[in-house]
Amino acid sequence: MKGKVYLIGAGPGDFGLLTINGLKYIKNADIIVYDRLANDRFLKEAKEGCRFIYVGKESSNHTKTQDEINDIILEEALKGKTVVRLKGGDPYVFGRGGEEGEYLIKNGVDFEVVPGITSAIGGLCYAGIPITHRDYASSFHVITGHLKTEEEDINFKALSSLKGTLVFLMGMANLENICKELIKNGKSKDTPVAIINWATRPEQKVVSGTLDNIHDIVMKEGIKPPSLIVVGEVVKLREKLNFFEKKPLFGKNIVVTRARAKNSELKDMLVELGAKVIEFPTIEIEEITPNEKLDYSIKELDTYNYLVFTSKNAVEIFFKRLFSLGFDVRKLGSLKIAAIGSATSKSLRSYGIKADIVPKDFVAESLIEELKSRVKKEDRVLIPRAKEARDVLVKSLEKLCRVNEVKVYNTVIGDGKKEEFLKLLSKGEIDYITFTSSSTVRNLIKIIGLDKCKELKSVKLISIGPITSKTIESFGLSVSSEAKEYTLAGVLEAIQF
Repeated sequence: MKGKVYLIGAGPGDFGLLTINGLKYIKNADIIVYDRLANDRFLKEAKEGCRFIYVGKESSNHTKTQDEINDIILEEALKGKTVVRLKGGDPYVFGRGGEEGEYLIKNGVDFEVVPGITSAIGGLCYAGIPITHRDYASSFHVITGHLKTEEEDINFKALSSLKGTLVFLMGMANLENICKELIKNGKSKDTPVAIINWATRPEQKVVSGTLDNIHDIVMKEGIKPPSLIVVGEVVKLREKLNFFEKKPLFGKNIVVTRARAKNSELKDMLVELGAKVIEFPTIEIEEITPNEKLDYSIKELDTYNYLVFTSKNAVEIFFKRLFSLGFDVRKLGSLKIAAIGSATSKSLRSYGIKADIVPKDFVAESLIEELKSRVKKEDRVLIPRAKEARDVLVKSLEKLCRVNEVKVYNTVIGDGKKEEFLKLLSKGEIDYITFTSSSTVRNLIKIIGLDKCKELKSVKLISIGPITSKTIESFGLSVSSEAKEYTLAGVLEAIQF
């Protein structure tokens, strides 16, 4: 049985510019064949077991030739696989999508095309340059700066006579010649030009000039591919319409140390504000299984008066086990539920449970104060939580009532890539590191080594709360900012202010 190929345009770089159809097919793919310009985050949307094949191309440095790429997607499809060919921009805008489609049809393999936002439009937009404008340009023209053969040439005479916006893709190696030929064929040397590097991404960089001086500016600034070349009067609007680079965290490199499976919420908030997020997971959540003590406690829930959750992880593991034992939320009907933190409370609500007790401050000490006036000596309290959790909650409550602490998960060292992190640190390419628990601090130090700890002094360290701050300070480091509200939103506010 033959498979099928989907030629998908991934857009110019921003994850949010991928189409709904594109994301749907990525999630269903058996094989994803992707290039250099496709955002790596797209690959994280693939299903478990999906195989990735990198065929990235750079100027004069091709991982695979186009013929080899054609053969790869054909071979995988003939095995009966669902193949996604993921391309930056749009498959049919200088993306070789037409050639790949022809090759597949020739060999009897079905395919579909999912259009993408071409960088020629999306990239300009994020640089504050509208590709058309009634006062400046009523047409636009997209030209490849990299022709198929050396014998071919761009018709600069025709281009120079046009009044619309000219956008050259893949033309940086030919920039000097493009400018000279446009001037030679009639374009004013004062015609505005912009170069957009890594368009729509957090590392986007834009330089502006004229046909006469843009090459010198590019050489001075060290701008390299992938970059767009924009020629035309619309470039004048950049300062007025530049929304992307005005985002509050644009240009900031921020490290997120949460568990990889848990960091999406904070990451999305940071990206929305323009930051470049560097994932360096220092912890992973490992459920303790089998867990006979938890199973027994769930079966005996009607003998307890209070059920206390100190984290979202504990909530998810507890309810997963509750349901697997054949019970539902009615089993909690006689209990008072306490939760530390808004994330924990939100997780409970997803199961239809509203916490009876949520302390004002999201720490164990605050919950203890809440419970002092409520619990009786004969009450029983069940606390499912992390194995490494602080003992202050249990020890304090044991003085007031009967407590059953059940360890339901371990916090283990994450898979953050040490060498990549240290390289960025040594080059001064990290502005902030966020810590959302004491475990994230301790494990980061374990991963990079205590001898490298001093290098963190050059970075702004952001803490989610006082307990985490104390852990940071125990390593001789300073907290740049501590969240006023001990939540991810609080961390975000601490970074900005």
